Amino acid sequence: MASIQKRGKTYQYTISRMVNGKQQPIRKGGFHTKKEATIAAAEMESMLNKGVIPLLNPAPFDEYFENWVKLYKSNLAIATLKPYNYTYDRIKEFFNSTPLQEISTQDYQKFLNQLGSTRSKETVEKVNGHIRACVLDAVDEQIVPRDFTRKAELKYTVDAKEEFEKYLNYHDSILLLNGLKNRLDQGLDYYLLLLGLTTGLRFEELVGLAFSDFDSNHNELNIDKTWGYNNRMPRGFGPLKNKESKRKIKLEGTTMELFKDLIKTTPDNEHHLVFYNEKSKYKVITNERANDVLKEMLLELNIRPLITMHGLRHTHGSILLHKKASYQYVSRRLGHVDIETTMRTYAHLLKETIEENDQLAIDTFTEMYQENNN
Repeated sequence: MASIQKRGKTYQYTISRMVNGKQQPIRKGGFHTKKEATIAAAEMESMLNKGVIPLLNPAPFDEYFENWVKLYKSNLAIATLKPYNYTYDRIKEFFNSTPLQEISTQDYQKFLNQLGSTRSKETVEKVNGHIRACVLDAVDEQIVPRDFTRKAELKYTVDAKEEFEKYLNYHDSILLLNGLKNRLDQGLDYYLLLLGLTTGLRFEELVGLAFSDFDSNHNELNIDKTWGYNNRMPRGFGPLKNKESKRKIKLEGTTMELFKDLIKTTPDNEHHLVFYNEKSKYKVITNERANDVLKEMLLELNIRPLITMHGLRHTHGSILLHKKASYQYVSRRLGHVDIETTMRTYAHLLKETIEENDQLAIDTFTEMYQENNN
């Protein structure tokens, strides 16, 4: 039978236990209420009665999460691992090396409340998802007796972007495309934005393009590598996000001709990079620079919302679906891991698509009334 003791402002349970004829009690403290300590003690006794021997050595939360990512997420591309690194930093910031066994549901809720005080719903959901998956594995490994994330309430203060804020509509996409085409003589940045809009490539795929990736005989673009453009990525060429990202996509004649002419007049560099920038630390146009130029363009053209480079990718996929391209084709062209990813990402409709379907609904029921009159 467990006993509950109050220690300062918190409670501790003690469970009597004999091992090889010697007393080896199990103690755990830090509970905010007597009831919480009683419930935890009952769960521990239940485990002992089932023959489950709990791990009594402290398992620092930050170390456990870091090792968990290395063990289970090692196959992910560098870019995909970035959110996990972000979660690790938040754990380190709040819990530091507090053992998993000492974290209560209230402790975890305080963490989420603090996290959400300055962040969006999307960020809080992602961090909670990572931690919950990690803690469930810790429960399975008998490192902790229960899932302290189970009853967590997600709090946030920054609203997530509305879907329409992540991409441009068809009309504004036309304005941007032609605006970029008319400014190509102002710098390589505009070529990068133009190709981002007309291909939907990820930024690391764009800056990883070499001269030989443009096949003007077949109007094809080869995507088989990335380029490290920040300090969280390996220097130089790197792998794609997933095996489906290795692909060849068709370019229309105008874009291919523009890049064919560009390549002819571009001085060569060690890696034959199309978007080479000698002054850049990473030897390519930076993501920050590309976003700044894109923002200037959108403001000049009086286009809203002010999307980022990744928004060009969303715009590309949205336009193709608006023009009745199949989800299977868009998934392959964008290099998604599966069609479910495409359908989930592009569940929204372009403004023009909504208007077309509004008219379809109106025309359908108008015809139905007319059929009755006939």
